[in-house]
Amino acid sequence: MKDSERLFKEGQRYIPGGVNSPVRAFRAVGGNPLFIQQAQGSRIWDVDDNEYIDYVGGAGALILGHSHPSVVKASQEQMARGAHMFGSLNDVTIKLAERLVDDIPCAEKIAYAT
Repeated sequence: MKDSERLFKEGQRYIPGGVNSPVRAFRAVGGNPLFIQQAQGSRIWDVDDNEYIDYVGGAGALILGHSHPSVVKASQEQMARGAHMFGSLNDVTIKLAERLVDDIPCAEKIAYAT
């Protein structure tokens, strides 16, 4: 039995349908869902060691690809400061708002929403 098949069966014991989104169920196209093990740049690998090109890219959020060194470094630096600082006031929210206002010609101010 492939690792993906084993994980899918195990997931069905704890998660409705065995997946965390109906889109990932693969019912409409047949087969079993992918269980991703690793991602680097534009490539992803499943638990069965199949390599894929990631055309989704986090719906645009991963424009630099998976695990881009500068993004990993910045994330680690921020995590060292605190994991949920963006839910409160801090200097990073001001810096980001300033950059967005500077980069978006029609933006005068930025509001964050959660």
